[in-house]
Amino acid sequence: MNTLMATLRMIRAGWVLAREGVIAGFPANGLTGPAATAHGVASALARKRSRSLDNAERMTRAIARLGPSYAKLGQFLATRPDVIGLDLALDLAHLQDRMESFPMEDSIRRIEDSLGQSVSELFVEIGEPVAAASIAQVHPATVRDPDGTTRKVAVKVIRPGVRQRFARDLDTFFLFAQMQEKYIPASRRLRPVAIAETLAQSTKIEMDLRLEAAALSEMGENTKDDPGFRLPTVDWLRTGRDVLTLDWVDGIKMSEIDALRAAGHDLDRLADAVVQNFLRHAMRDGFFHADMHPGNLFVDPKGDIVAVDLGIAGRIGLKERRFLAEILYGFITRDFQRVAQVHFEAGYVPPHQDVEAFAQAIRAIGEPIHGQPAETISMANLLTLLFEVTDIFDMQTRPELLLLQKTMVVVEGNARALNPRFNMWKASEPVVGDWIARNLGPGAMLADARNGLESLGRLARTLPDLAERTERLSHEVGDMAEHGMKLDPETVNAIGKAEARESRSGRVALWIIALAALWIAWQVS
Repeated sequence: MNTLMATLRMIRAGWVLAREGVIAGFPANGLTGPAATAHGVASALARKRSRSLDNAERMTRAIARLGPSYAKLGQFLATRPDVIGLDLALDLAHLQDRMESFPMEDSIRRIEDSLGQSVSELFVEIGEPVAAASIAQVHPATVRDPDGTTRKVAVKVIRPGVRQRFARDLDTFFLFAQMQEKYIPASRRLRPVAIAETLAQSTKIEMDLRLEAAALSEMGENTKDDPGFRLPTVDWLRTGRDVLTLDWVDGIKMSEIDALRAAGHDLDRLADAVVQNFLRHAMRDGFFHADMHPGNLFVDPKGDIVAVDLGIAGRIGLKERRFLAEILYGFITRDFQRVAQVHFEAGYVPPHQDVEAFAQAIRAIGEPIHGQPAETISMANLLTLLFEVTDIFDMQTRPELLLLQKTMVVVEGNARALNPRFNMWKASEPVVGDWIARNLGPGAMLADARNGLESLGRLARTLPDLAERTERLSHEVGDMAEHGMKLDPETVNAIGKAEARESRSGRVALWIIALAALWIAWQVS
């Protein structure tokens, strides 16, 4: 029954996407057979009015009809340009997650159920929602601190029924992923079912607002001394599973370029700051805001960037950061052989591939960069070429790196909107150069040696226990080889009971079959 309902929901989703012109907007180049036919049929079904809209507007209309689960699916797929292509990923990244707000009384019920207190006890006043998205909506409110002062806050409240809706729609997403993996062999490298599992896990995390609060708190600690960047402070007393309360942000959205200019902000400085802060968080902390579209970034009256909505965050380990730094440095110095070797050392490319051929492909990407002015080099174009190379060499998907790459493209887009002459490489140089000096130079070698000695010390302390366990295991294996496997009495009893149940079930089944046969024979006679 679940599969049938998921199939019907998938058919409905396909119909809506076709009617709103979303499928017609996908490139048809390279499609053959049933895929080309399906694209042609979907294009014919598209409403005439949809043909004058761009891809983002078409998807906004379709998502409004399909519901919040599909809005979140679109945002999630924006983090996977390897799956849907970079152009579509960028369209989805700028997709405005705007949904109808839900009634005020539902918000009040959610707040009181989650925090165990009445709204009047928690807030001096709370206003109607000012923004509504797929998972939650935001209310302005005022709170009174213990010293008697009042301050304005933003209260984020989970949408009623959203968890049940997501659980239902996830069945449809899993069915589609299974069909894709079964019938489109070329897609198996991208592991569609694993992508659906990642979506399921990420939405579970995002729908517990305590976890978003924890991410905001962690990044706030990491960035407290960073110039020109901050995050709103969490009000933990008024935060629970379904409610997140933060300091109110007074500022202008980064998407409102004319308003920023009218307020006297230095747009060139903001362009550099948004890129440098993203790189600082990713490379220094290994923890970064992974949904940095301009609607989630505000500029306060002092000119500081304030980031909100940390439902999607990315992490990369020190090892991955070092490999990325080496890859970047290799592109800059034109050491394409080293770039190729780093990919193999990191396990990004399967070992059966030819490192020399891969180095040749990397050179085809890197050489054109050195013939262009720096301000014309687009990270988006560079990543498009890299994704094509990964497909040729059967490179396995690395979700954490793809999330970093996709966010870097979005951040670069923010910077170029602020400053059309933006030079990505010049803006990145202070942060990347400092990180390379600290982590790939002599100081890093000493730190690695110290960490290695500490690891050896911890291993030495566990050696006696390890030796004792090894000796005990050796005796047990020898005894098993000589006398056979011994089962304890509880295990034997459990096996006996299970066999008895199976035997009884088998006898019952045989009696049912026999009685059914007699009844059929009696009916026939």
